Amino acid sequence: MDTVRLGNSGLQVSRLCLGMMSFGSRSWRPWVLEEDEARPIVRRAVEAGVNFFDTADMYSVGRSEEVTGALVREMMPREEAVIATKVYFPHGDGPNRGGLSRKHIFDAVEGSLRRLGTDTIDLYQIHRFDAETPLEETLEALHDVVKAGYVRYIGASSMRAYRFAKLLHVAEGRGWTRMISMQPHYNLLYREEEREMLPLCREEGVGVLPWSPLARGYLTRRPSERKATPRGANENLADRLYHHPDDDAIIDAVCDVAEERGATPAQVALAWLLQRPEVTAPIVGVTKLAHLDDALGALGLGLDDAEVARLEAAYGPREPMALV
Repeated sequence: MDTVRLGNSGLQVSRLCLGMMSFGSRSWRPWVLEEDEARPIVRRAVEAGVNFFDTADMYSVGRSEEVTGALVREMMPREEAVIATKVYFPHGDGPNRGGLSRKHIFDAVEGSLRRLGTDTIDLYQIHRFDAETPLEETLEALHDVVKAGYVRYIGASSMRAYRFAKLLHVAEGRGWTRMISMQPHYNLLYREEEREMLPLCREEGVGVLPWSPLARGYLTRRPSERKATPRGANENLADRLYHHPDDDAIIDAVCDVAEERGATPAQVALAWLLQRPEVTAPIVGVTKLAHLDDALGALGLGLDDAEVARLEAAYGPREPMALV
């Protein structure tokens, strides 16, 4: 598998990032795989050339980080792996157990290092924007965890583009560590990030790591099979995210192109993302080896201009959901 630079940094990451939210504790979500169940999936990903693994301290209340650290150590030399995790959402009770205050960032990074079983986090990302904390406090704390050696690079996830622009501007003006990546909610069913966030990232040299590239599985099957997976049947977030009148027509176009190409809908949807010039590596969450094989198959599937136009034709503007 090819590797590419993450934004303007020198960090080389695989073209697919394995999302580790699917691995941890089934007591957190019924579709989550326990460590032994996750092992063959991670092994196959590593054998295929994946070197990039994304988790967060809130996934399975920390258990996902433990599984990520254990399996990555087992499968490959630490120097070859790029481990990413995130901070923001509450990790326990108490007024200082969440957000992006200096206290919580330092407490959280130490907890993540312990659970991951590593000395350094390669990419430490703010999971959301914290409007309750001065952004200077957050940015200086992130700069300090880098200078302390806890973290090598920093990034961010979903927020309004103007807020991300402020974070980049203030860090640059103060001489603090600059963010190299953005994880936006971006797929064929949600393209609002093309209006502001993607142009900003392109202009500023920031790598783009889309989450939910398959729209929580909606882009993998016909609309009539919407609840076909355990995750689809047990989550209401997907219903909140994907309920636009245009969605069914887009999904049908994906399935039609897939049938014509002898590919799967998942491969077509991922191939579309991989051809977007701003996208570095979609974050792919899988719970079966077949899901991973689908994702790997997308790497060799090139879509022509006519196919791309068919996939994009039905999309219409929708309410921004950058904070979900």
